[in-house]
Amino acid sequence: MAQSGYKVELGERRFGRINWLGMRTLAQREIKRFWVVWTQTLMAPMVTAALFLLIFNIAIGPSRGDVMGVPFLHFLAPGILTMTVIQNAFANTSSSIVISKVQGNIVDTLMPPLSGVELLLGYLAGAVVRGLFVASGIGIGLMLVLGLVPAHPLVALAFVVLGAVFLGGVGIIAGVFADKFDQMAAITNFIVTPLAFLSGTFYSVAALPPVLQGLSRVNPVFYLIDGVRFGVIGTSDSSPMLGAMVCLGACGAVCALAWWMLRTGYRLKN
Repeated sequence: MAQSGYKVELGERRFGRINWLGMRTLAQREIKRFWVVWTQTLMAPMVTAALFLLIFNIAIGPSRGDVMGVPFLHFLAPGILTMTVIQNAFANTSSSIVISKVQGNIVDTLMPPLSGVELLLGYLAGAVVRGLFVASGIGIGLMLVLGLVPAHPLVALAFVVLGAVFLGGVGIIAGVFADKFDQMAAITNFIVTPLAFLSGTFYSVAALPPVLQGLSRVNPVFYLIDGVRFGVIGTSDSSPMLGAMVCLGACGAVCALAWWMLRTGYRLKN
């Protein structure tokens, strides 16, 4: 009888009540990981984004003219902001898991009574908070330097959060697959960076040939950048509603796979 009651309680805890303390502790750990080295994780991305804008302005800004009816730098800024957010969200979750695997302390995350959902939300919390900090810093800089005030701030915020969740989930999957830092670097260089650079960050996809336009429109990162661009300058290459549905679907698929990996301990318990 005691054993039966024990099984019922485990089922209720796992599928009913949420281990808020454990999940909050994991989220706090993930946030503190990047906060204690804020010059590297927060300040450096902001400086890199500023350098991108400066270089593009010096190189082609004066001769580029307006894009989508706005100055080139105003068009470029939302793409730079989104690219920086998603790269940092990916780095937060992927580096956390890979470092734990390499150092051999991933067991400290797997042993506590945390379900797959709780592990997933704990890791994603760090990615989203880091992404929001980076987005806020860049956004404030854009308002002060370029006088760029978001046309639809809530839309921009929603797509920034979706971007952090999507790439945070991708970071979890990549961190689970990678066993060494060079494998993680390969995933970053050959998958994440091309997705960010070839998604309309620096250009409007309307200027591309039809084949390349079609390829761009199957890339969820395109819709993330386009959604933030709509939220900031009020215009975009595609419908924000369509972009939101694509991004929600992509987030759902990625998070479902990440949840399964964390729940089963795939490539983590070996």
